[in-house]
Amino acid sequence: MADKIKLRVVTPSRLMLDEEVDEVPNHISFLSTLVPGEMSYKQGASKRILAVSGGYAEVLDNVMTVLAPAAEFGAEIDTVRAQRAKERAEKQMAELNREEKDFELAEVALQRALVRLEVASKDARR
Repeated sequence: MADKIKLRVVTPSRLMLDEEVDEVPNHISFLSTLVPGEMSYKQGASKRILAVSGGYAEVLDNVMTVLAPAAEFGAEIDTVRAQRAKERAEKQMAELNREEKDFELAEVALQRALVRLEVASKDARR
């Protein structure tokens, strides 16, 4: 495992990923929060992409653990549902004042939907 690192992606409903990947081994240890976004890793000659809805990432002793409320590979994403979520969030944001708490929640929902749509789109192009 000298040239690989163990990657674990865990959500409340499943252990999504638990494999050795071709990433930076012997990386400095850290713990960090994550925002909704795209996560990629290399496995052999292929690059895999996931949509991650935020959470935490930890690297310790050649193991990277990602704890996320939700994570999906592009092929798993329901694009119709993600598009509806995007439209709902945009509508809420248009109707709310920026200072309202619900505006921030709508903004996070929009970001999550956009990430899901982008990852699904990239997966479909492969």
